[in-house]
Amino acid sequence: MEWRCAGLGWPEGKPVLRWEGGRRSALSYGKEIGFRAVGERRCVGARGNPCPLRAVVPGRATQARCPECARLDRAFSVAADGVPDDPRTYRVYLAWFGAGLVKAGITAEERGAARLLEQGAVAFCWLGRGPLMAARRTEELLRAALGVPDRVSYARKREVRGGLPEWAERERELEGLYGRAVGLDGWAEALERLPFAAVDHEGAFASAGSAAAEGVVSELVDGGVVAGRLVAAAGPDLHLEVAGRGVLVVDTRVLVGWALVGADAGAGVTVPVQELAGEGGGGGAEQEGLF
Repeated sequence: MEWRCAGLGWPEGKPVLRWEGGRRSALSYGKEIGFRAVGERRCVGARGNPCPLRAVVPGRATQARCPECARLDRAFSVAADGVPDDPRTYRVYLAWFGAGLVKAGITAEERGAARLLEQGAVAFCWLGRGPLMAARRTEELLRAALGVPDRVSYARKREVRGGLPEWAERERELEGLYGRAVGLDGWAEALERLPFAAVDHEGAFASAGSAAAEGVVSELVDGGVVAGRLVAAAGPDLHLEVAGRGVLVVDTRVLVGWALVGADAGAGVTVPVQELAGEGGGGGAEQEGLF
């Protein structure tokens, strides 16, 4: 039976590796894990439909889709305003990744905090709830008025993850921005303001006291091994303590589309690793969409 990776998820606030066909592998901190890539990386398709060509995709791409499937996926994306008549209720939020590193965004209310966990938000607060386009207009207002972006590169998130301030400071920064946000004129009338309540994900990520990462697994190759002890996670990133190499980040977005088999947990890492200091926050590490 082939186990082809479908990415990292956060059901019930815990990291889980997902596989094509719906299978899941729960991950626990302190656990030794190891896997080896086999064959070629294949396109995962779009909108729940398999790629008709099972096209091969580049190892370094953070989205495992061929150009045609990527276009189809984007065409029906809420992030690209592909479904402006979406009847669901949406929430506007502020996501905190590190001191001075905050973004505004929206997510479907039914998803709860899942999107914030997927982004690697260490803390967040809700601002308002209402129809999609009202949430979108208010999000744009917030970005302009507060000077916060709608996306933050994963490279930048990794840079600040190793030296987070205490909870009180995180909460204070969020509360200050919340006060400015809800006091703005120009909110969409259909959007209901929500009371302030900061939510902390440091426990879910096990980031407190964890060692700073030395590098990032930037791609897999046929026969390449990734193995170590899981010490933390955040968003799509797994932090592995690797013998002789310290802590490395495994960006699970580059695992998607690969068939993986088990490997000895002490086998180390034999795939390309990019030093964190050289990642620089370029476009290749940029978040892909808001949802």
